[in-house]
Amino acid sequence: MPESTSAVQATLKPPSQPPRWLGGHLRDFWRDRIGFLVRQAKLGDVTFIRMGNQPMYFINHPDHIRDLLVVNADKFIKGRALQRSKALLGNGLLTSEHEYHLRQRRMMQPAFHKMRIAEYSRSMVDYAERTARGWRDGDVRDIDQEMKFLTLQIVGKTLFNADVVDDADKIGAALNTMVELFNFLLLPFSEWLEKLPLPHSVRFKRARRDLDEIIYGIIDERRRSGEDTGDLLSMLLMAKDETDGSAMTDEQVRDEALTLFLAGHETTANALTWTWYLLSQNPEAEAKLHDELRTVLNGRQPAFDDLPSLTYTEAVLAESMRLFPPAWAIGRSAIAEHEFGGYRIPVGSVILLSPYVIHRDERFWDNADAFQPERWAKLSVKEAAQRNIYIPFGGGLRRCIGEGFAWAEGILLIATLAQKWKLRLEPKQRVGLQPQITLRPKYGMKMKISAVE
Repeated sequence: MPESTSAVQATLKPPSQPPRWLGGHLRDFWRDRIGFLVRQAKLGDVTFIRMGNQPMYFINHPDHIRDLLVVNADKFIKGRALQRSKALLGNGLLTSEHEYHLRQRRMMQPAFHKMRIAEYSRSMVDYAERTARGWRDGDVRDIDQEMKFLTLQIVGKTLFNADVVDDADKIGAALNTMVELFNFLLLPFSEWLEKLPLPHSVRFKRARRDLDEIIYGIIDERRRSGEDTGDLLSMLLMAKDETDGSAMTDEQVRDEALTLFLAGHETTANALTWTWYLLSQNPEAEAKLHDELRTVLNGRQPAFDDLPSLTYTEAVLAESMRLFPPAWAIGRSAIAEHEFGGYRIPVGSVILLSPYVIHRDERFWDNADAFQPERWAKLSVKEAAQRNIYIPFGGGLRRCIGEGFAWAEGILLIATLAQKWKLRLEPKQRVGLQPQITLRPKYGMKMKISAVE
């Protein structure tokens, strides 16, 4: 009897773009990562990519995404990108695996409880008000840098009860260096190149040293004071393992603190930058946003209790993260054989999915490339996430622990700033994508600031 179609398919490689003789798809991917994945998705829901000697499989269907992140998550570990991130972040929540990851997540979860976020929200609004007061009608500013500075201050205050204004430039520069040099970490043999006195290695080590100096300084000061300020840092220092009663070492606390410094400001800053850009290009949506802010807030500062009423503001942020998700790609490495769509995935393969691509898939989104906050009046964020067609925060057990924090921060910052200011893209400002650890604007985002009438 002839073999079944699925049995035959399992022995074949999925469709692929034509590879180059040397390096396979490596050069084409690095030259235009998102464009490459968009083209790849047109070949099917499961496709093959060869990065040098590394076999990769790109999946682009909600069922496969759920299979990877939820149903069979135990067959996979973080991909090479995050494994190499340990050179910067250590063994923090973003890079750790298995029982250690679950242990750390349990210990950190109380810091992101709804009641805690309500307390943090006051600082979010206070820092946003400082930013609003510092702007002037007619100013031209790089909103990308403005949002990074704002969110860095917020994460320092809310999670570590530290006013990092004095160190913000140093922290921001070091984190920016880390992000810019992330490509260096992904190069073949970078584990060895990192040890050589190359310019990239020297810059990387200097940035890591600067961050360690600041983070360990905050930890040391808190340990000496013994004060419980109710923030994440206090919880980490006091937390005990449920099984053996052990506490975190300074190194473990440093790894988690640095992870949150990076993830807690870089992703939100990018989401906000793209939001201001999209609003500037869609004046009707901007007008609806201002109408809601006038109706709900009537000129006063927003507060945590206003979040349920700021439905259009939330929709604006949700739509921005649909079109420009900060985490534009998610990778996993197979530690057990698996099948996607009938194709056999060998151990050691890398599986890649892209929130950017699935968020713009016409099969799941009407007018997918258009900025339409109104679509979220019919489809809730929760429902879209459950359907695995909207995954800006990932999914499954590795779903971002700070999702609730990020939603509150994003909505409150938009509401605070948009009450007073409109932003317009400078005529000569180029707009492009820079997909690194996060999806940054390639050329910054210079915008003219105008007072709301």
